[in-house]
Amino acid sequence: MNPYQYNQQRWKFALLIFAALIAAASLLYTNFLVRNLSRSERTKAEVWAMSTRSIITMPDVDDEMITFIYAVRDSLSLPAIIADAQDSIIYWRDLDSTKTNILADDIDANVVYDPAYFNRQLAIMKKSHPPIIINLPNNGQWFVYYKDSLLLNQLRFFPYVQLTLIAIFLAIAYTVFNSIRKSEQNLVWVGLAKEAAHQLGTPISSLMAWLELVRTKFDAESDPLLNEMENDVKRLEVVADRFSKIGSAPVLKSQAVYKTVIDFVNYFKVRTSDKIIFNVSGETKAEALLNVPLFDWVLENLLKNAANAIESAGRIDIVISENIAKEQIFIDISDTGKGIPRSQFEAVFQPGFTTRKRGWGLGLSLTKRMIEYHKGQIFVRESEIDKGTTFRIVLPSSQTYEPAQI
Repeated sequence: MNPYQYNQQRWKFALLIFAALIAAASLLYTNFLVRNLSRSERTKAEVWAMSTRSIITMPDVDDEMITFIYAVRDSLSLPAIIADAQDSIIYWRDLDSTKTNILADDIDANVVYDPAYFNRQLAIMKKSHPPIIINLPNNGQWFVYYKDSLLLNQLRFFPYVQLTLIAIFLAIAYTVFNSIRKSEQNLVWVGLAKEAAHQLGTPISSLMAWLELVRTKFDAESDPLLNEMENDVKRLEVVADRFSKIGSAPVLKSQAVYKTVIDFVNYFKVRTSDKIIFNVSGETKAEALLNVPLFDWVLENLLKNAANAIESAGRIDIVISENIAKEQIFIDISDTGKGIPRSQFEAVFQPGFTTRKRGWGLGLSLTKRMIEYHKGQIFVRESEIDKGTTFRIVLPSSQTYEPAQI
């Protein structure tokens, strides 16, 4: 793992732990408040039950005391029901005021007789808390059932709402700052690339002039060594042109994929080990929208990686196929190298990832970016340790196929 990936994962892990601590602290404190408020509501329910019992058992007290007890009872706002041992509802409070369980002739027109509603509420209250028992003078018993107030229920869900909003905010902030950071990095890379292209321009022009001078001085117009040197200088021109165009939208033109691939392979294979066999096969007429200098760069990165993966002798196969139904072109590049572990299939395209002691680990990252410029995809199709790897490039075809007429 390179230092960039290590630091990135370390910071992510630290932020995850910090977020977990915040979530745990919020949940613990909210649970503490809920427990205290629940005890307070239990006390309110008990006071309400005691005041109700006092009203029943003290009929001879003075009117002032009765008024005080009623005031205490009515001041307690809590959804509650008083029922007897047979679950017959005797009294209720703080439930839906538009409904009643008492059938009477003088019932308000806006109030609906709905005993089923109160039975449902009674069932809910029985599940919420154990009842408070009121012992009556005639040895009978009433049971006070209650449920949590709206405030308490809202408090229970508040930390989850709060954490959700915080998570959304952090996700948006992370996305924005990450986008800004990447934008700044891209601007730096674009500036370096354009400056490198500018600096390469002068020595490349000088090399071309020196080649022409050597040909003229030694009468070597068709010398094969000078021709190969000229090819390499022209290659440098292509590389400089690539760097000068980084950051600009590439111009795509319909090109024969097979010809583009075979032209580059013919150039590349004479500059690598003669123990590596190159083979190009498949559809010869398939066309895609390509920027040839950029696509050659893609092929160069993939073929270099394939050649480096082959320790001595081996083979690199490039197979071009076409999916007419989806109007796609597949380019499979297979080698007989050391292979890639399945756990690294995605990681190989990340900036900085490399298995070599020397290297920046940017080749496949740039390759993926350039394939995306071509509206395509690249991925590791298959790989097996010590047997080889196959990369697949998927490009949209520039040809439109009409369905066959029957």
